[in-house]
Amino acid sequence: MPSDQQQIPAKVLDDLCSRFIINIPAEQRDDLVRVLFAVELAHWFYIDFYCEDDDDLYICNIREFAQQIFQHCPFLRDYVHNLDSILSRWRGYKLSVPTYGAVLIDPTYEHILLVRGFYNRESWGFPKGKVQENESPLKCAIREVMEEVGFDMKERAFDDQYLERDLNGQLIRLYIVKQVPLDTKFAPKTKNEIKV
Repeated sequence: MPSDQQQIPAKVLDDLCSRFIINIPAEQRDDLVRVLFAVELAHWFYIDFYCEDDDDLYICNIREFAQQIFQHCPFLRDYVHNLDSILSRWRGYKLSVPTYGAVLIDPTYEHILLVRGFYNRESWGFPKGKVQENESPLKCAIREVMEEVGFDMKERAFDDQYLERDLNGQLIRLYIVKQVPLDTKFAPKTKNEIKV
């Protein structure tokens, strides 16, 4: 457990649990890997909205955050002693979830858009992200590109024009999007995901 100065205040945990955790359908509560996806959403919300507005709040990693959520939320308390195992299964599952995105190419075919993660400043890549349940690959790519760079590619992307690779058991598909004007103003729609 983090020290007292690193403890997330109970009122913040109450809010996060009410927004993201307590309304998980009963049939999904038994799947703790699925619950951790809700915990991850709560973690991002905590960092993006609470920590950004209050310098006194501790920006913790997902394990520390999950531990506090599990200890705070009544239906999760019995599982806090298994948290490392649950996190390990969740991370393994996350690595198997396909990611979809796009290669955005200018009209001269001389420039492409690369993005850099907000926290991982050494790595550059294409805008992409994990598919959501019941989401088609192309719709995922359109959503992720909009979230990460603010570009609506739905009129320029085609279901059969993509590059695809299996990387250590994870499918990565990048749709080829041509004729993206060089003067396009790219800007992330989500906080703390892409470095500007």
